Amino acid sequence: MYPVLITMIKSLHARHHQLANQQRQLEILENSIFKDGTLPSFKKKIASAGYFPLISSKMEVFQVNIGYMCNQTCKHCHVDAGPDRKEIMTRETMAQCLEVLVKSKIKTLDITGGAPEMNPDFRWFVSEAYTRGVSEIIVRSNLTIITANPKYYDLPDFFKANHVRVVSSLPFYHAGKTDRQRGEGVFKDSIAGLQMLNQVGYGKEGTGLTLDLVFNPTGAFLPGDQKQLERDFKHELKEHFDIDFNSLFTITNIPVSRFLDFLIESGNYEEYMEKLVNAFNPSTIAGVMCRNTISVDWQGNLYDCDFNQMLGLKTEEQSGQHIRTFNLTKLEDRQIMIGQHCFACTAGAGSSCQGATT
Repeated sequence: MYPVLITMIKSLHARHHQLANQQRQLEILENSIFKDGTLPSFKKKIASAGYFPLISSKMEVFQVNIGYMCNQTCKHCHVDAGPDRKEIMTRETMAQCLEVLVKSKIKTLDITGGAPEMNPDFRWFVSEAYTRGVSEIIVRSNLTIITANPKYYDLPDFFKANHVRVVSSLPFYHAGKTDRQRGEGVFKDSIAGLQMLNQVGYGKEGTGLTLDLVFNPTGAFLPGDQKQLERDFKHELKEHFDIDFNSLFTITNIPVSRFLDFLIESGNYEEYMEKLVNAFNPSTIAGVMCRNTISVDWQGNLYDCDFNQMLGLKTEEQSGQHIRTFNLTKLEDRQIMIGQHCFACTAGAGSSCQGATT
């Protein structure tokens, strides 16, 4: 009924690419145009705005990456996820995360990947979180996983039964741009996934089942106005596919991993970084996600955000760096680790996992 998505692109990790090395990514980001003074550092920019050191605030979001395995290999992916990635979180580490959530009463559990649904303990994790009374459970789904294999066809019903808020990426409302970024046939399978979610009530008024979309630009530029893009997406998806959804979030592509590789290979790296720096907006700093979020990797290590996780930049040592030593008091008063990639979150209207910050 639904075709299995096939992708031939290998991850940087599988190709033993230099950018699969986190330290090499940091060297590129910290040197070149920043080291020679062509562009000011992120530290200097936020200091001029009165935000250095950047300190965390009340923790509201507990974001858990339960594995880098994915059924897609998207060109812009900052996780470098793909079918060839085997790193997945164990049930033991998931249980430690649940203990922290229940004890700390953090409002939101945000489950991501890869395709988090491919972790064999994914359903256990979601069900346990719901049973234990976690206020909000978010699953970041790429949509095509729903249609990729018969064992995933019931995901919409599973999400509904556990009151999951589904947040799904869709690069555009036409096939061309979507397939160029994510692979041949992704748009068709994404539409089928959205329709299956709509069929059980997601995105429909009055159901209480939230379906949000995420938009990433397909090239080396900033996203457009979030409200206008939401209007365009709602109109196009409804008119052509009878699809409904709740909100659309714009996220700026972070110069990390495969998107960093794209920028370098296409000769756009310096121009893109200059664009981010020139678009720096100090009013976005108060709302950057690292201030109210903690990110957990598949091994239980702690980071200020998902992007720092991909660069191996753990939380500051004195606040604790692993789920085993989780201390809410220290983590809510920690200094956030920053780098030049952070310019992406403070450019224009700002960028976070919840979309624009201003």
